[in-house]
Amino acid sequence: MKLDLFYEIDVPRPWPGEHPYGQREGEQRSYREALEQIRLADRLGFNTVWLVEHHFREGRSHCSSPEVVHGALSQITENLRLGFGVTLMPHGFTHPARVAEKVATVDVLSGGRVEWGTGRSTPMEQLAFGVERDTSRASAEDAIRSVVHMWETEYAEWDSEWLRFPKRLVAPKPVQDPHPPAWMAAVSDGSAEIAGKQGLGLMSLAIMQPLSRMEKQIAGYRAAAADPEPITRVVNNRVAAYTLVNVMDNPDRDADDNRVWESCWWWYQNLAEFTLEWEFPHFTQEQKDAYFPFLKRNADGNFDPKEFNKQDMIIVGDVDTCLEKILHYDRIGVDQLLCYVQFGYLPHDAVMRTLELLGSEVIPELERRGHRVEATAQAGVA
Repeated sequence: MKLDLFYEIDVPRPWPGEHPYGQREGEQRSYREALEQIRLADRLGFNTVWLVEHHFREGRSHCSSPEVVHGALSQITENLRLGFGVTLMPHGFTHPARVAEKVATVDVLSGGRVEWGTGRSTPMEQLAFGVERDTSRASAEDAIRSVVHMWETEYAEWDSEWLRFPKRLVAPKPVQDPHPPAWMAAVSDGSAEIAGKQGLGLMSLAIMQPLSRMEKQIAGYRAAAADPEPITRVVNNRVAAYTLVNVMDNPDRDADDNRVWESCWWWYQNLAEFTLEWEFPHFTQEQKDAYFPFLKRNADGNFDPKEFNKQDMIIVGDVDTCLEKILHYDRIGVDQLLCYVQFGYLPHDAVMRTLELLGSEVIPELERRGHRVEATAQAGVA
């Protein structure tokens, strides 16, 4: 199993000073620290750094232009693969030609290091961009197919329910042949099976679900991926999952000094409040019945994040503790663990120490154990 990094560029309130200067200062600091952290990770053996594309997420996810950040990273890193986690694909977000251009440009600048994640986003972002939720899946699939066509065809043209694109040369073309491996973010029920059937890598999350539920999701994905009907020219059968990760030398001392549990609490409460406001109205009744007590308790702050750590839904502790938690993910079939290390109020030095401990202690141990360190995408037929 490989260790990746996952960045949303958190900028939690309170921001230092009055608007707009406090927000500006907080964002600039978070971006500056993220680049320094990722540059260190490039030397420590991490596999991929994934950047989200999110819009209007106050405090969380101030990363709205991952292609710009990846352009910078392509010039200050040599080893890390650069993951879009994810590009928002329904047509209202971005024209497919623009997706083809920006992803291919990063692939060119990085010498062929891109991983291309795709997704549909949430109602808050969909509404702001005029994306219809009920048709977003079909729109996203059409957009993925058209992007691949633009990469592989000298003069591309497309005519579908979603896009009428006249004959044009889309440039640049990606370095990777036939194109960067594609992934799909899968959160809603049934999404993992769709990703597997379409020959896309699975991007999941442990933060809001027990690992037993993720294990079932992965099993469904593997079953569907065994007989794929690929929608791209690369069959990607890998599973990636992200969760909060913080490794400490001495948890009894460092947890309080670095505000670790407070940061975990902030992240969960923020996500629960967002889900109740924007996602919950669109849940099925069965999902509402299952999730409401959990979400309400978290949104009210009436929970202990240490309980999530005990269940390995997050990974917090010393090296030995975190290694055992990471191995749990390997046992349920995760190929790439996306370590969300810059979250909440964690000081920059604490994040850097987490990276150092993962790179010097955990990654070598994973490699010695002979885990799936060579999982690769394979060429297929769309």
